[in-house]
Amino acid sequence: MTAGRPVDVAVVGAGPAGLATAYALARAGRTVRVLEAAGAVGGRMRTLREHGCLIDTGAEMFPGRTGYPATWRLITALGLDRDPGAVPAVRDALAVWRDGRPRPHAGRPLGLLTGAGLGLRARLDLVRLQARLARLGDLDPARPEASSLGTATVADLVRPYHRDLSDRLVGPLAGGFFGWDPERSAAAPLAAHLLTCGSSASWHTYRDGMDTLARALAEHLDVTTGHPVTRVTRHDGAVRLDSPRGAVTARAAVLAVPAPAAARLYADERPAVRAFLDHCGYTPMLRVSLVLDEPLAPGGPRSSFATLVPAAEDRLLGVITADHRKHPGRAPAGGGLVSLIASPLGCADLFGQPDRTVAERLIARAGRFVPGLAAHVAHARVHRFEHGLPEATPRALGLRGAFARRPVSAVEYAGDWVMLRPCSEGAVASAALAAERVLACLAARSGLSRTGPGGATALSATALSATALSAADPRPDDPR
Repeated sequence: MTAGRPVDVAVVGAGPAGLATAYALARAGRTVRVLEAAGAVGGRMRTLREHGCLIDTGAEMFPGRTGYPATWRLITALGLDRDPGAVPAVRDALAVWRDGRPRPHAGRPLGLLTGAGLGLRARLDLVRLQARLARLGDLDPARPEASSLGTATVADLVRPYHRDLSDRLVGPLAGGFFGWDPERSAAAPLAAHLLTCGSSASWHTYRDGMDTLARALAEHLDVTTGHPVTRVTRHDGAVRLDSPRGAVTARAAVLAVPAPAAARLYADERPAVRAFLDHCGYTPMLRVSLVLDEPLAPGGPRSSFATLVPAAEDRLLGVITADHRKHPGRAPAGGGLVSLIASPLGCADLFGQPDRTVAERLIARAGRFVPGLAAHVAHARVHRFEHGLPEATPRALGLRGAFARRPVSAVEYAGDWVMLRPCSEGAVASAALAAERVLACLAARSGLSRTGPGGATALSATALSATALSAADPRPDDPR
């Protein structure tokens, strides 16, 4: 590829954010090329097909339509839900380990009756906390910086309540699934996410692997894998994307990569953008997928899909997932597939260690929760993401409003970090926002109104998230 064949928009990154952005722009009539450094699409939702298993390397599941509206609208637009079995519910989704066994029904109303690892006083305090958050009325995942919780941390949020809420539920949730340190992470994004997603009984997965959405989007797009972008610059009204495989020139570009990578690729001179990028930190993600010759799991064959491991039980393990319980197609009949997800402390301790060391240490720790585990491991696969999940610190939260109000530009951004919501819904919602901003910029350059050809009206036809668009104040910046 060379700079001699420009397209309307080049998108860097073929995770959910980049692919959903490209899909929206293509539906709006723009020519789009997606450039992905890895050898396959999916990003942190990539699925490996090895040893007869479907091994999800990052994201594991997602809530129902109320919790993830942008994702489900995209699922429907692609026809992925025409077969009800293609997006199945995850039964017995979440448990918490306590006193030698997993306590089921965590995150469900039923858990208030059965305990779900919490004593009576802690359960009453959980109801009080849920009622308090519901009364706020300003917990919006699209605008977490507007919440009256302000810059309070997760630890601040739960401090007035029974300690078990922090130690046995909120802390393990934040650390196990987001990699967040409750003392360092802002409460508003997490509270908005949990309140919106509701019960863990609504969790779903993709029957054919968590990369199903990415693969379906890519089928409609011009995607080039194995194409790393090393620098993005603007010259004479065009955007140039340099790569060892040759430069690509476009009228606009979207950087759908983690914030630190975006900051390295493009020297954005807008102060609000630089400040937000500089303070949008990430926590690493480290997990080991174990292919087993038996379907072992914490609590035996009737276990929950995911078991939270509080720090009081183990400092290095955060979550154990029995993926063969998520959906039977994840492992061959009679076999098992288990993932060991490191806690934030475990990531700090193990991330730089060799794969064999990581696997051996986490398997040894997990033997307490899954007796005999080591003897039944047929294959182990370590997955590392240096930029695993964006961490919404109070500082980043305070800067997000100015970032969201920035003028539109020929270089825009997409990713869950844009929303400070570390999940695929944050990525897909950011895609609608990025596409709207790029269309506004291109229309302004062409002297067209935003509702003219290729403008906001065309974007609406993609059936992507409209709520995310309210965070933008699209105005074209000065061309450089």
